[in-house]
Amino acid sequence: MARPMIATVLRGPGVFALLLAVSLACRWMAFVPAVIDTDEGLYMLQAREWLRGNWPFVAVWDMHPPGAPALIALALALAGESIRSVRLLGAFCVALAGWALHLLVRAAGGVPAIALTAGLAYVVLTPMFTGLATNTEILFAPFVVGALALATRLARRALDHGEAPRLRDLVPIGLLVGCGLVIKQVVVFEGCFAFALAVLLPWWRGVLAWRRVLALAGAYAALCATPILLLGATYLAMGEGATLWDALVEAPLRYGLARLPMGLAAWVVVAELLTAAAPMLLAAVATVRPIAEHRRLLALGWSWFAVAALGVAAPGMFFRHYFLMLLPPLGLLAALGAWRLAATLWPARDRAAVALLVGLLALDAWRMDAAPRLLDGRGLYQPDPVRQVAAALRETVPAGSRVFMMNYHAVVLVLAEMNVATRFAFPAQLSGRFFRALPVDADLELARVLAAGPAAIIVDRGWMHTLRREAIGMVEEALAARYALAAAVAEERGPVEIWRRRDPAE
Repeated sequence: MARPMIATVLRGPGVFALLLAVSLACRWMAFVPAVIDTDEGLYMLQAREWLRGNWPFVAVWDMHPPGAPALIALALALAGESIRSVRLLGAFCVALAGWALHLLVRAAGGVPAIALTAGLAYVVLTPMFTGLATNTEILFAPFVVGALALATRLARRALDHGEAPRLRDLVPIGLLVGCGLVIKQVVVFEGCFAFALAVLLPWWRGVLAWRRVLALAGAYAALCATPILLLGATYLAMGEGATLWDALVEAPLRYGLARLPMGLAAWVVVAELLTAAAPMLLAAVATVRPIAEHRRLLALGWSWFAVAALGVAAPGMFFRHYFLMLLPPLGLLAALGAWRLAATLWPARDRAAVALLVGLLALDAWRMDAAPRLLDGRGLYQPDPVRQVAAALRETVPAGSRVFMMNYHAVVLVLAEMNVATRFAFPAQLSGRFFRALPVDADLELARVLAAGPAAIIVDRGWMHTLRREAIGMVEEALAARYALAAAVAEERGPVEIWRRRDPAE
């Protein structure tokens, strides 16, 4: 009696409600610290400026498309201007992507139990790879997985029933991929994979002529490009088309010149895959001795994993959050492995065994992120230095003052309600090693900022080794000539100093 009742509840919205509850439970630690990943703070700053009428790239520059700040701006508008709102958005997107993965498995012919397990596996794995931050990979996952779920349904129709895809079938797939591309350019790989499932697989099956494939390819490309073309038209109307082109096309190419050496990249990849050892082992269990009914899902999962790996590798930098792209296909493969292992070791109690395995996956992913945070204690039983810096800054200069963040977190400007001193507000770009990605000469822009005399300058002494010598020299000269040390907050590697511009009478 209990099982039919559970099966009835866990349909449609019931699945999403469960996944959202699990997402919030697994990600509760995200609501503690002000900073998990520095990129998130930049998107939040862009979002705040957007809500004020100041568009991304024009007011606050970056080389990612504006989809992330757009979604964060929506969250801030609906739930209030706080970090909590941004982290709630992340939990919601994780649950939505898990639900889409559930639908993908069902579209491929998987039974409801495996579909639910796949969705749960993805959700519980997201604390890995700094996934508690509401970063681009978390935000575009619902769009990508949703597109692949629809494409998988078309592939199954072609393989099992000889049905050819129609143009109208590609409309939601292309638009979902297009929305993902407005969040991050690397979605292009999974967008191509969606087309391969929806069109190329039916062509291989013999239900589509090659001329029809070409026509659908053109239409699909146009659909995928529609969101970014609308964005481009908006910037053109504002007279900022060149600004958008540089940020989204030329800047990533300049950024790509600083790729990690292959040897170092290999070590990083090995280390990150070791982080995901538990789900990778379950994926191996599913693959080594597969159940016949799982073969199609295994082929889909490993193909998808390989395509997602291209997205991880494409930027050439291998930051931890890039590996979040692997989690949706890995969640599918781990779910198959969990059911394979349960069928082998505990056939009479397979459901309970799978629930236990998913629980262990959740614990493993959570403890890797939680243990260092519990030991560090910031935001729990110790003050959060980022919030302390924001509070000290509010006491030092009036709200709305222009503040130059030399090498600390951009989110401080949001927390302290301060304005940017330059549209290049991400420290690693103007003062640090990614200065070549900028569309301006970094030294000239820095000189302009310092000559304008921002009300305060924030310097993180613990991370000075990551800055350019030229930038350090220019800032130190300005501090000595025109600024007084107003406050210092202890951080992990050293003090964060707040320098106030001296009055002429001082």
